[in-house]
Amino acid sequence: MTNGVIQRNTAKEGNVMADTKQQWYKDAKYGLFIHWGLYSILAGEWEDPKTGEVTRTDRIAEWIENNLNIDREEYRKLKDKFHPDKFDADAFVKRAKEQWGVKYIVLTAKHHEGFAMYDSKVSKFNVKDATGRDLLRELSDACKEHDIRMGIYYSQAQDWDDDNAYKKAFDDKNEWKPEFRTYFEEKCKPQVKELLENYDNISLIWFDTPMGMSEEEAGELRDLVKSIKPDCVISGRIGHQKGDYMTTGDNFIPRLPYAGDWEVPATVNDTWGYNQFDTNWKQPDDILHLLLKIISRGGNYLLNVGPMADGTVPEACVDVLNKVGEYVIRNAEAIYGTETVGIYPYEIPGLEFTRRPYKLYVHVLSPRIRIELLNVANKLKGAYLVDADKEPGTEERLECCTATVCEGYSMIEVTIPEKLHQAKNYCVCLELEEEKPIFEQITD
Repeated sequence: MTNGVIQRNTAKEGNVMADTKQQWYKDAKYGLFIHWGLYSILAGEWEDPKTGEVTRTDRIAEWIENNLNIDREEYRKLKDKFHPDKFDADAFVKRAKEQWGVKYIVLTAKHHEGFAMYDSKVSKFNVKDATGRDLLRELSDACKEHDIRMGIYYSQAQDWDDDNAYKKAFDDKNEWKPEFRTYFEEKCKPQVKELLENYDNISLIWFDTPMGMSEEEAGELRDLVKSIKPDCVISGRIGHQKGDYMTTGDNFIPRLPYAGDWEVPATVNDTWGYNQFDTNWKQPDDILHLLLKIISRGGNYLLNVGPMADGTVPEACVDVLNKVGEYVIRNAEAIYGTETVGIYPYEIPGLEFTRRPYKLYVHVLSPRIRIELLNVANKLKGAYLVDADKEPGTEERLECCTATVCEGYSMIEVTIPEKLHQAKNYCVCLELEEEKPIFEQITD
């Protein structure tokens, strides 16, 4: 990952909005990133074998090799200490689907460190040669079994194990260099090819940090992917607007609704790869609020876990995802397959909106005794509590009405049952008579 800036919202030249043309991606809304590699062994701390000096990184843990300028040969030795003995791909994916509610998973098949988390014939610096296990194969097979979309992260420009690739801060600026072509032709493109040909359920490829790659090189890489898997979705960080969707900066959320397909990659704490010292876990409510903001503005939320070297996800992270997942699964109809609501003219603390045709979902995130919405440009047919356990038509109906307030504004009012007056994190559906813009502008 990198602390980048928001990409342009065009997939091609001109003003065409980024469009994956893949309905599964548009409907998914919530995905799971997995940052896992040799950096997980170090867990944020490096002991120099020559001096015995111990240094903690104060930056994201998966960048420790680069940020501490660790000797490449010493770093390579970590592969002999990588023992993912506690990783059970089937149990992991089952939990991700049934408890966390995610619709797609993206694994770091090769991060900037250059170590492949799959059986690569292109480079011996890979997990199969190191451990005898192909972790991507295990995860890919589990995703097939549990009907979850499989994606891969691949660092196409930075590879700190290869002199011809880019290395942020120490060797290269964000400028093209001729020797990159050697790495590009001999490692990058061959590995992308073997990934897409050998793992048949790859639905998304998450490129990152294009650095000094030229527009021509980004185009070559896009063409390679599409020649093998035409429907494979490509992230915006391939560079030069060659992606199928816009990727925001890490943990950065657009303030307003954004047209086209886009995604926010984000962390549960402050790092991506596992760091034993980073215990600054976000609260479940904060994660939920971010998820709903992103969905309401038209995007997908790709939330990260950083497993420990043995494959265990930190319990504190699991607890957060479990609690968020309870809401997502219970309110599935108000999450998956929904559309951007546009701009509501008022800021209402504790409320977020999602929608689908003829329905406006009001996510109630703080206690209240009624919902009052001004400037809703539609007629109300009814309201009910969203609950995935209820059959359609058997949901709990709520008392509601439309009115014109003293100032002349239209208003919708929904009465919250007394049993929920002190509750938070539930969802109310407003059934609308017409399919048209939901919100009116404020007028005098």
